[in-house]
Amino acid sequence: MSGDPVLVEVLRGGILESRHRGAYAVMDADGRLVAGAGDLERPRFPRSAMKILQALPLVESGAADAFACTPVELAMACASHNGEPFHVEAAAGLLARLGLGESDLACGPQKPSFGPAARALAAAGEAPCRLHNNCSGKHAGFLTLARHFGAPTRGYERREHPVQQAVFETVAAMAGTTPDMPHGIDGCAAPNPVMPLSALALAMARLAAPDGLSPVRARAAARLRRAMADHPDHVAGTGRACTRLMRACRPGTVVKTGAEGVFTAIAPDLGLGFACKIDDGATRASTVLIAALLDHHGLIREEARRDVADLIETPLTNWNGTAIGLVRMAADWARRPTTP
Repeated sequence: MSGDPVLVEVLRGGILESRHRGAYAVMDADGRLVAGAGDLERPRFPRSAMKILQALPLVESGAADAFACTPVELAMACASHNGEPFHVEAAAGLLARLGLGESDLACGPQKPSFGPAARALAAAGEAPCRLHNNCSGKHAGFLTLARHFGAPTRGYERREHPVQQAVFETVAAMAGTTPDMPHGIDGCAAPNPVMPLSALALAMARLAAPDGLSPVRARAAARLRRAMADHPDHVAGTGRACTRLMRACRPGTVVKTGAEGVFTAIAPDLGLGFACKIDDGATRASTVLIAALLDHHGLIREEARRDVADLIETPLTNWNGTAIGLVRMAADWARRPTTP
């Protein structure tokens, strides 16, 4: 049984139906825990919530400048996108400048997660391709780094490749772990390391307040943060929680989801990093958790709060559109202690 507390609950007709256990950490760049609950030292996969960390070598190596990467392309390198036409065009444009194409991406073909885009593709008689994969921007960034290193583009997703060696060394330095940390293979075929939530939150805090980093890394962190905050549609897409929350938060705030109930956030205004994980991997719960954390720390602008109220407390409706329940934070969630 998980040692993590119940953080999110599901009500039907005002009656408790389901509970979601999880953990979260809010850290500053000095490694101080500002708020948290659950076991913060148990290793967990960050999944796509760590993409900005994976993109740091792209910028600090000089590869982004060498291949004239735009802010949109940098946002795409950190994205888990919907596969909408503007996402596909951005990924394809960077690949073209590299002299590469869709077949050079190691991520597999994926149906667009945005319904209208998927239906338009089907109506045109076209099959989803690797450019539609939600990680195509990240992989285009990896390929840019491979070109800059003069390394083979084939196999860039393998742990032993120079691209992934650089990524793991950078992630370890940011998170206070070691480059040889265990890893699994993500849905897009790239290696994904495991680390404690405290380490993931620390890495996000160092991105939020990068004064303690080397000047080159600090500039890279700020550049990627700005790209994501300025182009939230490219980070996720139409209707997505990441995009909506970034639009509703204080300027410069970055929010990023990952599979299996993971979210991170970067708050430069407060100098804080956020990391959370829902044990059963439910996105409905992780979305409510990150929205509540951002709201609790005053990051959601009051005038925009109603635009994301359904993320802070998510109404449940039946097929007739009738409200029949609610997904919300447990009553005492902010007072849950962390596991020693």
